Amino acid sequence: MLALALPSIAHADDGFYPIVADDGTTIANHRVDTSIEAELDKLPSVITVGNPRGSVTVREFYDVNCPYCRKASADIDALLKSNRELRLVLVPFPVLGIPSIQATRVELAVARLASPQTFYKFHRQLDQQRGTIDGNRALAVAKKLGLDPRRVTEVADGDDLADIMKAHLKMGDDLAIQATPGFVIQGVAVVGYPGKAAMTKLIAAVDACGAVICPEK
Repeated sequence: MLALALPSIAHADDGFYPIVADDGTTIANHRVDTSIEAELDKLPSVITVGNPRGSVTVREFYDVNCPYCRKASADIDALLKSNRELRLVLVPFPVLGIPSIQATRVELAVARLASPQTFYKFHRQLDQQRGTIDGNRALAVAKKLGLDPRRVTEVADGDDLADIMKAHLKMGDDLAIQATPGFVIQGVAVVGYPGKAAMTKLIAAVDACGAVICPEK
């Protein structure tokens, strides 16, 4: 399994919104170029779930070994089930070491071999694991979902997957995603998980007025 060097951190836009997390703190965020945001959907091996034509798109950069990503995953799954207008774009973002890179290779293989629905089941089952997830543990989950482990391993070991991971890391760098999870919502990068209530509020605002915070009337 090939290790990747982490990208250098890009400078964020000084513009930000007063987004308050569930614990009362202000969550880090900054504006992003909407043209770059649109390019996210063109990245290789990103997976779109939820309503493909939904009025609100949440793009999530996550690492399989990020505990905050695991917490966010359960909450976002609940939001997908309760909000038929929500579209989620998942961007594997292996920044937490060799085990994450190994597991992400398996993720990318599953994304190539399975339907988005099966990938999402795989994603959710990974997020319900405890401890460090490496390639072997990710492969075990893929096998549990009925995928051929030999075929998954063959794809996961492909040299082309290194380029895909590098593309994801470069995009995160371009967007100044400095922590996981990182979300891009309507021209705003939210760095870190604000909590279910705060995320629900952001999504509702985008649906209502096309911005993460609606202007006061």
